[in-house]
Parts: sequence; C-alpha cells; structure tokens
Amino acid sequence: MTGAAGGPGSRTYGLTIETQGLTKRFGQQVAVNDLDLAVPSGAVFGFLGPNGSGKTTTIRMLLGLAAASAGSVRLLGMDMPGKFQVVLPHVGALVEGPAFYPFLSGTANLHRLDAATRHAAPATRKIRVNQALEQVGLSHAAGKRVHAYSLGMKQRLGIANALLSPRELLVLDEPTNGLDPQGTREVRNLVRSLAADGTTVFVSSHLLAEVEQICTHAAIMSAGRLVAQGPLSELRRSGSACIRLVTPDARAAMTVLARLGLSPEPAAAQPDGEVVTAALAEPHIKGYRPGPDVSALEAVTPADAAPEGIVAHLVQAGVRVRGFAVERESLEDRFVALTGEGFDVAQ
Repeated sequence: MTGAAGGPGSRTYGLTIETQGLTKRFGQQVAVNDLDLAVPSGAVFGFLGPNGSGKTTTIRMLLGLAAASAGSVRLLGMDMPGKFQVVLPHVGALVEGPAFYPFLSGTANLHRLDAATRHAAPATRKIRVNQALEQVGLSHAAGKRVHAYSLGMKQRLGIANALLSPRELLVLDEPTNGLDPQGTREVRNLVRSLAADGTTVFVSSHLLAEVEQICTHAAIMSAGRLVAQGPLSELRRSGSACIRLVTPDARAAMTVLARLGLSPEPAAAQPDGEVVTAALAEPHIKGYRPGPDVSALEAVTPADAAPEGIVAHLVQAGVRVRGFAVERESLEDRFVALTGEGFDVAQ
C-alpha cells in the first residue's frame, strides 16, 4: 500500500511536517513550548521524550485535534488546520490507542470506520479492508469479535484502520504498545515497507530500541521543549566519545594522553592490563587541537588526532597497547544527557 499519488502539494514539499513556534498552553501550564519541528518527506521519524514531555499534545495539534495557542503547522506542504479537508485524507493516524465496537468483528469494525470516511470508495472497501488486515497480521482473527482481542491485536487493528486508504503520512502514537515480540517485529517490518513505498512515518515512542531499529530521523522532547532533532546518525555523533585503552603501562599511557590534550582516567584492572579512559572531544576526532603541554612530543598534526595517531604516539613512547577503542554515546546516553531522565530501552 503506497502513498497517495497527486496529494497535497503534489509531493513538491521537502518537509512532510513543519512547525514554527508551535505552543500549547493549558491555563498557566505550557505543555508545548515554541516547537520548531522539521520532518523530511520519506523519513521514518522517531518522536521521543519522557511521559509528560508534550508528545501526544503535539500530535493532536498536528492533526487538528487540538488548537494551538501560538505558532503554525504545515502538513504535506499545506497549512493546518485551515486545509484539513484536503490534507487529512492523505494522513493515517493512530493516536492514544484504538477504540472499536467490542461486539463487532475486526472486519466489521473496519467496514464501519471506512464507511464513515467521506473520501473512501465503497466499491473497493472489501478489498481494502482485507488488505489492511493482512498487512498487520490479523487475517486469521478477522471474523473474531474485538472484545476477545488482546491489547496487541487491538493495536494492530488500529494500525489497519490507518492503512485503509493510501497515505502520504502515517502518524503512530506508541504503535508497539502491548505487542508481544512477534507483533513488535511485524509492526517494525510494516513501518519499513511503508517507508520503502514512499510514505512518511511519524512514530511517537518510549521504546528506544524500536526507534533505533526503524527510524532514520528523530526529535527529542523534554518538558515541552525540543532539545534535539535530526538524522539518527547525527544525533549519535553529536554526543561525547571516549577512548578505551588496555595496557600494562597505565601510568606511562596517562602521561602521553595528557600531553596530547586529553584528560585520562584510570579504570579497573583486568587480566591483560589496566584500562585507561579519556574523553575524546570533537576536535580530536576531526582535527587536532593540542593541549598546553606538548613540548615533550614532536609537533602534533591533525593526523595525530585520529585514533591511529594516538596509538602511534603511545607506541612511540614505549606504551604496550593491548586494546584500543573509540566508544560513543548510545542514543539512550544522549537522551539522558539532554533530558536528565531515564528511558525505557526494552519492552
């Protein structure tokens, strides 16, 4: 099921979602504060943040379900909520969990929901319902009443409802909530296939492991503010890095690293030597800026700043190197550094 052809803006827009200064107040409380969000077309975009950070409120404003106190929203290259009648037929959404008629079957629920959609074609309804159920792995339970569905099955039925028509944008709020590992894998594969067909997928989640596996871009919210956004690879790179050295000559190694402008710290001993760590600032990765005490070594060049250059200096000084690695912050580490809060990394 691919994105709708000839949709709003005729796909000439570079950003599927764009907000400027988006703000939502509830009395004196500011739930979303001056949000500038940029979601590239064709991306799988992870929207991250602890509970209460403003994720669901933002999604509701994006879809015209809640009025913004200030700022602007553009979806598919058009202003929202002013153009909602043109935009929303091209947007599928699952927000705050699915709601269905419990004593109707999954198939009957989707038929009723599709019939309530003004732009849905009745002639193709049966085919589209069957395709959507197959996509989310519910064909075997299509005739079962929804009250007998597990939470995970209801979640997948909600995604099926969002896929009843071709979409250019799919907005999923906690799409793997309540799913078992098999269901989680199915949703993950579904998101990937939709993105491969050109659909932009916007995923709000608290499961960091899922975001890291399926998303190309991400944004991190904290207390209603956007604290970081961009390609996932850049978010990882923007965090700190350190070197981890295993050597039986820890004291000599620390002297060399200090002269190279690093700040080495000893760590626990292990069978093949002591571990020495040192924070690796960005200049040491892209281009070296030596510290004040470099007189004991030859002139340091940018090449010396690369990991192999650091190892060369260690060896030149007679340090026996038994292990050397550059370790970067994980996305979880980056999240904690930006928000000061923990994050669920597994289901």
